[in-house]
Amino acid sequence: MEMEMKSLNWWSAAASCGVGIVVIWEGWRVMNWVWLRPRKLENSLRKQGLKGSKYRVLIGDFKEMVMMINQAKSKPIGVSDDIVPRVLPFFHKSIINHGKNCFIWMGPIPTLLLVDPHLIKEALTKIYQFQKARGGNPLTKLLARGLVDYEGDQWVKHRRIINPAFHVEKLKHMVPAFSLSCSEMIAKWEALVAEERPCEVDVWPGLQTLSSDVISRTAFGSNYEEGRRIFELQKQQAELIIEASQSLYLPGMRFLPTERNKRIKAIDKEVRSSIRKIIDKRLEAMKEGEASKEDLLGILLESNHKEIQHHGNSKFGMTIDEVIEECKLFYLAGQETTSVLLVWTLILLSQHPVWQARAREEVLHVFGSNKPSLDGLSHLKIVTMILYEVLRLYPPVVLLWRMIHDETKIGDLTLPAGSLIQLHTMLLHHDPEIWGDDAKEFKPERFSEGVAKFTKGQVSYFPFGSGPRICIGQNFAMLEAKMALAMIIQRFSFEISPSYSHAPHSIVTLQPQYGAHLILNKL
Repeated sequence: MEMEMKSLNWWSAAASCGVGIVVIWEGWRVMNWVWLRPRKLENSLRKQGLKGSKYRVLIGDFKEMVMMINQAKSKPIGVSDDIVPRVLPFFHKSIINHGKNCFIWMGPIPTLLLVDPHLIKEALTKIYQFQKARGGNPLTKLLARGLVDYEGDQWVKHRRIINPAFHVEKLKHMVPAFSLSCSEMIAKWEALVAEERPCEVDVWPGLQTLSSDVISRTAFGSNYEEGRRIFELQKQQAELIIEASQSLYLPGMRFLPTERNKRIKAIDKEVRSSIRKIIDKRLEAMKEGEASKEDLLGILLESNHKEIQHHGNSKFGMTIDEVIEECKLFYLAGQETTSVLLVWTLILLSQHPVWQARAREEVLHVFGSNKPSLDGLSHLKIVTMILYEVLRLYPPVVLLWRMIHDETKIGDLTLPAGSLIQLHTMLLHHDPEIWGDDAKEFKPERFSEGVAKFTKGQVSYFPFGSGPRICIGQNFAMLEAKMALAMIIQRFSFEISPSYSHAPHSIVTLQPQYGAHLILNKL
């Protein structure tokens, strides 16, 4: 009995010791995560001459960042005011206080703000050293992954399979879908103007419907009604995920049964189910020998099938789940990018009637009253200049994120593993040192000789990204935007409504917070 008691005491002591070690170890890990490591990283950055905000335990700059965003969004600004302080209030303030290429804190993670064209070019070129940021709330990945999120060999494979869908030859087949969707939107606006001439119209919902309709037709061969539920769900998902990303994420929080978490997961399930049904119908048709359709999904499935056949192994192709993620990305990126480009174009042309008149004169010279053709769209020099300038002032995505996984040199800086960098599209596009004292002004003539002539090889203009990971759908977006703008200015003149409130804000893309109220006049 005595030996048993001694044995029991020994095991009890050993267990207590083991628990103590685990507690000490976990305590050390937490202390390292929230204090020791951030301080070490901060010292490393400051020793290199970088300035930035002081580290606040655990929360970093989150509290001030969210407060400034909410404050900026609480009221509109004047149409001629600088939009940067409203769209990027905290980052704008940080650069004013600490200079370009400063750092802030996303929780316990130091984040370098890059506004130097040379450093941005390096970061966008070295895609294996500077990879997409994957930190924060894992639920954000439910919005869309696909090509935009993948790295390494997986990105190479997906890019190779998807590329054929965006070749210029394939885009030619999509021009009728662009034209049809534009005609439907314009018909609705003409009906409104016929009832009340001139007529105030919030053009933002119509442009969202237009781009949704276009991507539904060109991606899946279906009409807007079939895809409408997916669009509505993804819009809700984007708002929920932006909300989630503006709060500090602690490990495991995604598993909490909060209303937001449950809704995000439910939306993802419904979106995936809807897209799966579309894909299954198409795969069944392909099995029955039906010819591949000239839409994005048809080209993608055919390219994927050829890749698997060529290598004789399914691992060289995409899984159905991966195809679904690419389709989610088609819906999100295809709808968002073009609609925001068009809405800011109409708003800016409403403020600058001379450029609106010049664009209309060019369109009427090339097409008259006929529907725009693909060949004619390529001859619209003034329209192209206008779109380039809109993308400069109102880039759809205002900044890009990259993660540093291993200690990495960029320029003269050595960035420690575990840090983040932000590549600031909007801040660079509005920089007077690059664009001149009139950087905040709408002057399409900057691009009279093209983008490359003005930027002189610098990455000082990158509305669609740059380098190997440049947006695969930029030609699609520009073609759709040219078609829509040409058809709109053929039929309407427009000006800013007195009820318009200028309030650009970022929800995945740069959008008008209170809509885009214009006065339309039928020509």
